[in-house]
Amino acid sequence: MFYDHIVIRYGELSLKGRNRKLFTTKLHEHVIKKLKPFEGTRVKKLRDRMYIILNGADPEPIIEECRHIFGIQSLSVAIKAENEPDKIKEAALFALQQGKNVSTFKVTTKRVNKDFPIDSQAFNHIVGGHLLSNTDGFTVDVHHPDMEIHIDIRNEATYITSARILGAGGLPVGSSGKTLLLLSGGIDSPVAGYMAMKRGVQLEAIHFHSPPYTSERAKQKVIDLAEVLSEYGNNIKIHVVPFTKLQQKIHREIPHGYSMTVMRRMMMRISDQIARKEGILSLTTGESLGQVASQTMESMHAINEVTNYPIIRPLVAMDKEEIIRISQQINTYDISIRPHEDCCTVFVPKSPKTKPRTEKVIQFEGFNDYAADIAETIENVEVIEIAKSTKDDQDMMELF
Repeated sequence: MFYDHIVIRYGELSLKGRNRKLFTTKLHEHVIKKLKPFEGTRVKKLRDRMYIILNGADPEPIIEECRHIFGIQSLSVAIKAENEPDKIKEAALFALQQGKNVSTFKVTTKRVNKDFPIDSQAFNHIVGGHLLSNTDGFTVDVHHPDMEIHIDIRNEATYITSARILGAGGLPVGSSGKTLLLLSGGIDSPVAGYMAMKRGVQLEAIHFHSPPYTSERAKQKVIDLAEVLSEYGNNIKIHVVPFTKLQQKIHREIPHGYSMTVMRRMMMRISDQIARKEGILSLTTGESLGQVASQTMESMHAINEVTNYPIIRPLVAMDKEEIIRISQQINTYDISIRPHEDCCTVFVPKSPKTKPRTEKVIQFEGFNDYAADIAETIENVEVIEIAKSTKDDQDMMELF
């Protein structure tokens, strides 16, 4: 006997009503993509959960891959048994014997199949007695057991599990539309992208590059960050904006106290136009309220004024330590702290306005016509595809 299935539980997706199929289908696609390297595995999607049929594959690396997929609340390795008491007892005994450092256990039965002849409480006692009779050194502890053996009796079969591994939670990427992430290369914006993806949002990214003030290594940081983020969802397209000429003009012609605000407004204008062109429904930033001069309430108000797009700010109420902790957990921190500056840091004024007045910003911008500069900048945007899917992925989808 051996573990032959992995049970995937939906969590939040189970609360969806008529739209549930949209979410579970998207999750199904992501699981299939992750399983591509594991030959012989298959996926069975049901209304309230999903099963990976292992066909002899090692479950551990599969669980490690799947636990990062948004939309999965938890996973368990499982033994599939026929709906016969003796078969179930045999599988439960195997599960107990596989435990490490286990001396106490508890049996919990869920009887979805009401045609099964024994009720849940009675079956707990039957299975528990069987385990005690066929092992040495184990005792029952219903409050704090070392191992809890779950018996899930369903119409088609019974699944026996003994541990739950937490998944990433949230919603499957691509189930909540698409956003354009302003990806700077710092610590905050990749975390913001990750948090947006957790709510089912698919990412495209925009990066403002100002050579020679910012190097190719700064650009590579952004590519590397996008590659990490793509592991949690779909492919990511990066729009690399040549920002040098426009940024130099702002630095020359706008009073230094307001240059940061105007620069951010230009970024928003460009992001707005690219989002419209790509059919993207929102913008996402790594702003955290009060963290820097451009992230005060007054600055956000002045910067937002140039776009009607909704701006998602997943980090707005988080402090820096919380953001750093998440960046370490998702493996973006070490990339973000590489010593290569982005365009937001090379022209920072000594005393940027923390409470810029919108009418003043409009007045300063009005001294020059930036429309032609913005159009030229957009015309020269470079697009980089962080591609994970291949024709083989499409072939695999057809198999299921």
